[in-house]
Amino acid sequence: MFPIRANNPTLNKSLATYFIILANIVIWITIQGMGSDPALLQSIHTLGLIPGELLRSIPAGTPIPLGGQLQFTVGATPHWSTLITHLFMHGGWFHIIGNMWFLWVFGDNVEDAMGRVRFMVFYLLCGLSAAAAQIFSDPTSTVPMIGASGAISGVMGAYAVLYPRTGVQVIVFLGFFIRRMVVPAWIMLGYWFLLQLVGAMPSVTKSDGGVAFWAHIGGFASGIILIFFFKSGKRMAAHALLMKHWHAHS
Repeated sequence: MFPIRANNPTLNKSLATYFIILANIVIWITIQGMGSDPALLQSIHTLGLIPGELLRSIPAGTPIPLGGQLQFTVGATPHWSTLITHLFMHGGWFHIIGNMWFLWVFGDNVEDAMGRVRFMVFYLLCGLSAAAAQIFSDPTSTVPMIGASGAISGVMGAYAVLYPRTGVQVIVFLGFFIRRMVVPAWIMLGYWFLLQLVGAMPSVTKSDGGVAFWAHIGGFASGIILIFFFKSGKRMAAHALLMKHWHAHS
């Protein structure tokens, strides 16, 4: 079930959402070399988050292979800045396109509910919460954690709280059967969250890297909680009036 767009208008232009998407794209091009080596591996080395290094649960000097002939050693001091920088790193074209697409679909309405500055703070807090969940799920991990998906999961959690019954246009894949349909947001997002719970099961998760399922779970949960502190009552009331007008003329 892949989302195409949400049937949910906005009051204002989603400048903060656009800025985050643009920042990720610029970093992907200028720092990560659009996924080409050695720029990609070097960026993961310097800007990715490694739980074992951050918590000092692995000794300094421990070699960590990054693929091919490239490896690096764990430094003597933790790089706390990677708690933020890892949110703007991606591992490939599908990784960044998928993340930015989900942010594009769900970010505008969540930003609309709280305002641009508050949305930026909310986004980063969700990213930090997602990182914390992934770190404590495996505090000795040497696998670099990268990607915006933890923060975007928080946006999706907030959307599920704010607009559970709003229609989301999705493409459903069932083998060779492909169908476009509209489902309530709570079904689409609940289905996605269920996949993360299944993926986080020890029998499913691979220890050698892959999808950071616990980051998705932590980010989604933090978005559900934080939205109650960040949403604006006035903005939500104005959006409710906009929805009535929009449905009356659609």
